[in-house]
Amino acid sequence: MGRAKSRPVALSDADRDRLTRIVRTGSSPAQQVRRARILLELDENHPEREGPSPTHVVVAERAGVCVDTVVKVSRAYAERGGDAVDTVTRKKRLTPPVEPKITGDVEARIIALASTEPPEGRATWSLRLLEKHVLLTEGIPPLDHSSIGRVLKKRNFSLT
Repeated sequence: MGRAKSRPVALSDADRDRLTRIVRTGSSPAQQVRRARILLELDENHPEREGPSPTHVVVAERAGVCVDTVVKVSRAYAERGGDAVDTVTRKKRLTPPVEPKITGDVEARIIALASTEPPEGRATWSLRLLEKHVLLTEGIPPLDHSSIGRVLKKRNFSLT
């Protein structure tokens, strides 16, 4: 016989309906469906269940996952204060893995540079010429001509 569960899952009717919708519609990511199925199996308040809720081993077999996955989902449910929707959805990052080189200030400085008169002997700015001048300009990180072109295209700025 399995050990008693230290993190019981007790879903409300609204949570149960939402998780059932996630499982049945087929429009949610597979990871969300898997976690929703696990939570529905672990639910101790399920109205159609007679007797005690199944153990982690039984839930793992029914959901087609390993026991560790069931334990991690029940732990996440307890850590998130019993919020079922928050448990099955993916956690958003607070910061991106790499800070973007091109910020609003950098965009403004590139556009300001492209708005100036081109160097002597040139009729217009080219992206490669702007690239060389960006390297010489203080406060702007080194960018290649394609990045400069994306900034100008994003702001509907024409070099002609």
